[in-house]
Amino acid sequence: MKTWIKRSLVGLFGAAVLLGGIAACGHRHEGWGGAQVSAEDAAKWRERLLERAGRELQLDDAQKLKLGVVFDRLREQRNAFVGSTQNPRAEMRALVSGERFDKAKARELVDAKTNAIRNGSPQTIDALADFYDSLKPEQQARLREWMDKRGHGRWRS
Repeated sequence: MKTWIKRSLVGLFGAAVLLGGIAACGHRHEGWGGAQVSAEDAAKWRERLLERAGRELQLDDAQKLKLGVVFDRLREQRNAFVGSTQNPRAEMRALVSGERFDKAKARELVDAKTNAIRNGSPQTIDALADFYDSLKPEQQARLREWMDKRGHGRWRS
């Protein structure tokens, strides 16, 4: 195959992956879509999470506190990832609104998202580790079992 054809196909594939990834970030999931979540909604979701996880894993107060820290770190990480974006689809449309794909803006978006994850990951990992390490062996086993069976972010029996 000729070099220019290979390059064109790789470029098209890369653009499709980028567009698909950014469009996926714009998909809304029960209030946790592409925009910032209100503090009130996050507090409600946090309380539901703590109540369900506490019941399912039989968490003590100290463990619930550590799980609350995990939630807070994940929320901070998510908000940093989303940034001030109110309409991710509009950002995607802006990349293809002109005669040429706006590579500079696409790189800028990817860099911003990557930096948000990179900068917040150490605290998030530490919070997850503190919570998991605070669990008793039977609670850890229950958590692993739950993840194997359900693994879709739902605390349902």
